Formats: sequence, C-alpha cells, structure tokens
Amino acid sequence: METSIPEERKVVYKFLGSSGIKVSNICLGSTTFGEGPIGLPGQTDEDTSHEILQRFSDWGGNFIDTADHYGFGNSETIIGKWLERQTRDKFVIATKCRFNMGTEHNVNNVGLSRRHITESIDRSLQRLHTDFVDLYQTHEWDDGTPVEEILRTLDDLVRVGKVRYVGVSNVSGWQMQSLVETSHRLGFNNIISLQQQYSLMSRASELESFQVCKARGVGVLPWSPLKGGLLTGKVKRGVKPTEGRIGWAAESRTRDMEICPHWSNFNNQTFDVIETVEEIAKQRGRTMPQVAIRWLLQKDIVSSVIIGARTLAQLDDNMGANGWSLTKEEMKQLDDVTSTPLTYPYNMVVNFNTDRANRYLKDAYVKSTSI
Repeated sequence: METSIPEERKVVYKFLGSSGIKVSNICLGSTTFGEGPIGLPGQTDEDTSHEILQRFSDWGGNFIDTADHYGFGNSETIIGKWLERQTRDKFVIATKCRFNMGTEHNVNNVGLSRRHITESIDRSLQRLHTDFVDLYQTHEWDDGTPVEEILRTLDDLVRVGKVRYVGVSNVSGWQMQSLVETSHRLGFNNIISLQQQYSLMSRASELESFQVCKARGVGVLPWSPLKGGLLTGKVKRGVKPTEGRIGWAAESRTRDMEICPHWSNFNNQTFDVIETVEEIAKQRGRTMPQVAIRWLLQKDIVSSVIIGARTLAQLDDNMGANGWSLTKEEMKQLDDVTSTPLTYPYNMVVNFNTDRANRYLKDAYVKSTSI
C-alpha cells in the first residue's frame, strides 16, 4: 500500500446534483461495516472500518454513505465513533431510512410514514454522533405512505436543521417523476440525488429514472459499481466462481439477490462484458474494477460513485479509478457490449426521435447511450 498519494491521483470534487455542495467523485459506502441481518460474508470489524475511513480521507474523499439498516445500526455506530474524532465540517455524511429496525413486532416500525422517518433520523443522529446529516435519503419506495406525507416530513427535517439535503434511492421512473414533481408543486426543498444500482451490468435505469434526473438536475449516485464482485476478475467463462460474495451467491440456494447475482443468471453477454473490461484493463495497465468505476465516473449524470471496500487494498484499488480517463473509443466499446435491444415502447420513442433532439428543451428525452 502506498504511504503517500500524489495529488494528481486523488479524488476530484463535483456538485451533488443541482445543489451548491461539492462531494468527492468517489463516495465510500459502508454496507461492509459491522455485522448485519442480511448474512453477507466478509464484513469488516470496527478497527478495520476505521482504517478504511481514514485511508479514504487520505485520498481526499469527503463523502460517506450509510443507512440505519446496514448492520441494524452497526454501520452508523462505527462511522459515528470515527467521525467524532474528525473535523465534522470536512465530511459530507449521507444516511437512509425505510426498513424495519425493530427486534420485536411493531407494524409502525417500517416504511416512510412521518412517525417512522422522524424516529429514524433521531436514532441515526445518535449513532453517527452528529447534530445533522448532510444528505438524508429514502432507502426505497413505500406503497403505504402518500408521497406528500413523505416529502413534507423530509422538508420539515431540513427546516429544523437535522438534515441539509434530501435524496431518494431505488425507485422506478414513474416513482421518480412523482417525487420530483410533487416536491416542486408543493414548494419543498428539491430532491438533489438518486442513489440507484448502476454499472456495466445494470443499465436499465437509463431508460426512465435517469431521464427524470437529467431534466430536473438530480445527481445520480451509483451503488454496486462492480455488480457484487462480478466485474473484479474473479469470474471466468465456464468456471463457477468460488471467491468472495460472488462465490457465495453462486452457492446460495435460498437467496437470489440483486446485489450478488446468482450463477444461474449469467449468460453469454455477461462474459462478453467481463472479457471486454478485462481486455481494456490489460491494454491500459489498470485493474478491472478501475475500468468499471472509471466508466461510471465519465457519465455526465453521475455526481459520485459509491464503492465498498472490505480491506485497505480493495479501497486503494478502487480509488485508482481517478487520475486517468477512458478514451471515447473505449467508452463506446463498453457502451456497445453492455447494451440490450430496446423493447416497446422504448424502441419507438428512441427510433422516432433520432432527428428531433432539441437541446433547448429541458425535458427532452435523451437516448440511453448518451447518459
């Protein structure tokens, strides 16, 4: 591990959506901090997590993402113990709420009701040892709560100073449109970010959710940029993976998680993508994770890419996505190998608008390949 990091290899800072706050273009995610209820292998203990946080700071990273649900509060607690020894204003702290945090049955301890959100933020602030969070995000859509109730509650949290900015996560296109339009109509603080799964292996959100983001100045925060380890070089055509979380997912008989795709879901395109990333990595003297993350960093809609790291070596490797660029030809090569045929109605929307792009129209539809 390098003891010092050259300035030209450190992070760069970008505006978080249309807000005035700047964040490092790589964000440290913390799903690996502490043990949790999901049962994923390879979680990091508190001491190692603190070392990773400090090393991330050495790289210039100022953006840290967590959630109350990660480790049933353990992730926030670990970050909070580290944060209280730092200069708070140097860091942009993001967390989320939505899921059940109770150990006993309580029908109101879940969702995005006013009651659950207000209770969740108070507990998150206690665990994080801070008076406010910079970005508070809904972790997922909630069919049980009116959009107006959700957004008014979040707006109230901004007004009382517990939250600085509001974001959302894991939503469909119509849900994203509903959220931003309702917020605008009622005069609430703008939604500034969408945290969404996005990678060379997961591009479906380009079709609708990201179009809303482009039209409304919402920054995208991709999670799982390596698709649960699928883009790390551990997976080869015709060989069942055995290492890391991707190996765990291959052996799993009870869970087919989106974050760790199951072996049975791999197809020829999966391996075409892996081999293309590997080829570019070898040509450029880079690692596969660096190429995969770099592809995301060069997407205009992306404000910051959320990475996870279980070791200092993994962190340093991922941070190596900075300080260089993929060529236009390499970007196109990656775009092409990861594209899938458009189904109805997207094929008609795109095909009949190829010569109708009007850059003066704020809400104009843009082809997914231009994201």
